[in-house]
Amino acid sequence: MSFVSRSSNSLTGRSTLSLVSRSTVAKAALGPLAAAVLLVVLNTGAIPPYQAYSVGLAAVYTILVLSVNLLAGWAGIWSIAHPAFFALGAYFAAYGSTHGWSLELVLLGTTVCAAGFGAFLGAAGARFSMLYVALLTLAFTMVSLEVMGQWTAVTGGDQGIPMEKLHSALGLGTLASAGSQAQYLAVGAAGIALAVAAVARPSALRMRLVAAKSHPMAARSIGIAPEAQSALAFAVSAVFAALAGVLLALVVGFVSPDPFSLTLAIALISACVLGGAGTLLGAVVGGVYLTWAPTVAESAGVAQPILQGAVLITALLFLPGGVVLFLGRTARRLLRRPSARPATPMEPSEESPKRVPAPAATADEVLCLEDIAVTFGGLKALEGASLSVRAGETLAIIGPNGAGKTTLLNVLSGLVGGGRVAGSAHYASKALLKSRATARRRLGIGRTFQHAETFPELTVLENVLCTRRRITAHDRDRAAELLDRFGLAHVADRYPAELPFGLHKRLDLARALAEEPGLLILDEPFGGLDATERTLLTRQIVRQQEHGTAVVIIDHVLDDLFAVAHRVVAFDFGRPIGEGTPGQILNDPRVRSSYLGEGGTRDELPTRDSTENPAVHLDAVDHAYGGVTALREVGLTVPRGSVLGVVGANGAGKSTLGRILHGTLPPTRGRRKAAGDLRTALVPEGRALFKTLSLRENLEVAAYAAGIRGSELRARLAETTQWLPPRLRERMGMPAAGLSGGEQQVLAIARALMARPDLLIVDEPALGLSPAMVDEVYARIGRLTHDGMTIVLLEQSLGHEVVVLHEGGIAVRGEPSDPTFLARAEQAYFDGEDDAAVPVPQG
Repeated sequence: MSFVSRSSNSLTGRSTLSLVSRSTVAKAALGPLAAAVLLVVLNTGAIPPYQAYSVGLAAVYTILVLSVNLLAGWAGIWSIAHPAFFALGAYFAAYGSTHGWSLELVLLGTTVCAAGFGAFLGAAGARFSMLYVALLTLAFTMVSLEVMGQWTAVTGGDQGIPMEKLHSALGLGTLASAGSQAQYLAVGAAGIALAVAAVARPSALRMRLVAAKSHPMAARSIGIAPEAQSALAFAVSAVFAALAGVLLALVVGFVSPDPFSLTLAIALISACVLGGAGTLLGAVVGGVYLTWAPTVAESAGVAQPILQGAVLITALLFLPGGVVLFLGRTARRLLRRPSARPATPMEPSEESPKRVPAPAATADEVLCLEDIAVTFGGLKALEGASLSVRAGETLAIIGPNGAGKTTLLNVLSGLVGGGRVAGSAHYASKALLKSRATARRRLGIGRTFQHAETFPELTVLENVLCTRRRITAHDRDRAAELLDRFGLAHVADRYPAELPFGLHKRLDLARALAEEPGLLILDEPFGGLDATERTLLTRQIVRQQEHGTAVVIIDHVLDDLFAVAHRVVAFDFGRPIGEGTPGQILNDPRVRSSYLGEGGTRDELPTRDSTENPAVHLDAVDHAYGGVTALREVGLTVPRGSVLGVVGANGAGKSTLGRILHGTLPPTRGRRKAAGDLRTALVPEGRALFKTLSLRENLEVAAYAAGIRGSELRARLAETTQWLPPRLRERMGMPAAGLSGGEQQVLAIARALMARPDLLIVDEPALGLSPAMVDEVYARIGRLTHDGMTIVLLEQSLGHEVVVLHEGGIAVRGEPSDPTFLARAEQAYFDGEDDAAVPVPQG
C-alpha cells in the first residue's frame, strides 16, 4: 500500500519538528536574557533606587501572575487561593529567617507545603464545576487569612514579622533582605521562571493539561485522568506562587497580612485577563500592572478596586484574549505573507485494498464479553450482550438508533458514566470491567468517537503527542510518520477547528493508533465522509488487520462497513438479534425489520384528505454544517392531516430535516413554504425535558413559551393531562427525572401538545424504549391523527407515506400499503438506490 508524496511529507514533518525544537530553546532563552539586560541596567544605577524597588516588586508579581495565568490557561482552573500560597512562602521565609533556618530548608519547606495544599485543592476541585472550584479556593484563602491573624506566635498577627538574612547551608553565601541583592534575585528568578514555562509549553505536561481541560471524556480514552492533571497543575502553580512569596519577603523586608487580602485575588484575576490567560508575556504585563496600578489609581484620584474593576470590564469586553494576544494578532495581520507551504493531501493509490482473510476459528480470542448489561436508572440500555473478537478480526456491530451500540463501545472503553454495568468482560485475559478508563489505554485499547472528539486547543501534532507522558525525539519522529501516513503532515501545526471534516476524522483515528493498540474501537468512522475519504479510511483499517489488530466497529454506511468486516452482530433494543458474515446478516428478517420498524398501527390511521392541502413544502432544500452537507436537493410536501414517516441511518439528515420542517433552522439553500396559520411543535431527540421540574411544571413552561396564561392555561393543562396515561396523571407533582424512558417520551409529546400544534414533529420517538413502550407511544401518536393533526415521525415506518433518506437526499418514498414498497425502502436504506427504478416524486 502506497500513498503519493509520502517520503517528502515525512521529511517536511521532521524538519518542522526540529525547527519547533530550536524555536523552543530560543524562546526559553528570552526570559533569562531580558533579565540579564535588566540586571545590567540596574547595576549601572540608571534606575533610581525607589524605581529599582518597583522593578524588583514587578518581577515578584510576574512570577505570581504566571502561576495563576498558566493554571487558568492550561488547566482551565481559575483560583482564588493564590494569595494564601503567596502568603505561605512569605511567612515561611520570614519565620525561618528569625529562627535560624537555612535558605535551602526554607525553600524545601515552602515547596513541600505549597505542593501538598495545591494538590489537595486540585484533586478536590476536579470533582466539581468551575463555580465550586472558585468557592473552594475562596474558602481556602479566607481560612488562611484567619490563620494569619490568629496565629500570632508565627505570623505576628496584624503587626507582622520582619524578614532577616537567610544563610545557605551549602556555603552559597548569605541573602540580605530589603536591598539591591534581593531585587536582583527577584529579577533573575522571574527570568528563570519564564524560561521554565517556555520549556514546559511544548512538553507533554502542558498538552495533557489542555487535553484534560478541553475534553475530559476523550482525555480518559487516551489514558489521561483529569483529576490527576488538575492536582498536578494546581501543585506546580502553588509552588510558583509560594516561591514568589519568599521573594516578596526578601524584597520588602517585612511581612504582614495586608498584601494577601481577597483584593489581591481579584487583582490577580484582572491581571491575568488583561495580559492574556495562558501566555508568558501576559504574565509580565500582569506583573507590571499589579506593581504600578496603585500609583496609577492614586494619580487618577480613584480607589484601586474601582480601577481594577474598570480594567477587568474593559479587557473582557474589548480584549477577551488579553493585550498580548490582541497585539500578536494585529502584528500578524500587518505582516501577513502568502503561505508558501503547499497543501499535500493524501491520495489513494491505484490499487484497491486487498481484503484480509478472517483469522482461523481456532485463533485465540483477544476480547470476550459475556452477558453484559447496562442500566441507567430504570432504563436497560444493554442486556445479554455476549460476543468475542480474535486478533486480526474485524467485528462490525449494526442496529438502528438506540439499539445499544455506542453503549457497548463505552463499556469496552470504560466511559459508561452513570450507568451500572453487569456481566463479565476480558481483554487479553485481563478483567476489563475492573479497570479504570484511563488504564485501558495502557492495556492496549484505542478508540475513536462518532464526532471526532479532538482537543481544539492543541495542534494536530500535539493531539497525537499528548498520548505520551514524556515526549522524546523518537516520539516526535513517530508522530511525524503517523501524520504522514494519514495525510496530515502538511497541517501538523494547525488546530482542529481549521481542518475540514474529513481531516478531523483522520486525526481522531491517528490519535487512537498513536500507541499501536491491540484492540481498536471505531464509532461510526465512515459517517459524513465522501467516497475518497471512505476509501482512505478503509485502507487504514485493512492495514491494522494486516498487523493483527482486533477491530470493533459500528457504522450505518453498510457498504464500506461490510467491505472490511469479517463478522457482523446486529443489535436492537439493547440485545443481540443476529450474527453472521456480511453476506448473511441482512438476509435475517429480524435484522431488516429492526431498521425499518413494523408499523403495526398504521391500519388505524384515518383516511387522508384527497385534496392534499399542503401544511409545509420544501423546494430544493440544501443544508450544510461547516463543510459537511446534511441535506441535498430535498423536495418534499407534507399534506395536512397526514402522517409522514422519515427513515434513515445516523447521519442521513433526519434531525436536520425535522428542524427545517419545524421552521427553527433556515436551510442553507432552497425554500421552505408553510401555510400562513400553521402552528408547529418539535419533540427533539432525547426529549430535552427539564428533569428537575415536575410533570406539571414541564407542561406549564411550554404554555408560557406559547404565550398562554390564566384561565386558558388551566384549561389547556387539564386537556393535555387527560391525554396522558393514568399512571402519569397521578404523579403530576413529581420531577420528570423519576420517569422511565417511555414515560418521559410521552411527557415530551404532551409538552409539545400544549401549544395545540397543527404540525407535530417527533424525532426518534422509539429511542431507548422497550418494545412495549414503543407500542404505547405509537398508539398515542396514532390517536392524535384522528383529531386532524399532521405528524412527521423521524425514524419509523408508521404513516400514510414514508420517505427514506440516504446521505442527505431522498432515496425513495412511497406508501406502506404498496406491496413492493418495503423491498424498495430496504434497498434504499442500506445503499441509497431504488432498484425498482420507479420515478421518485418530489412533492
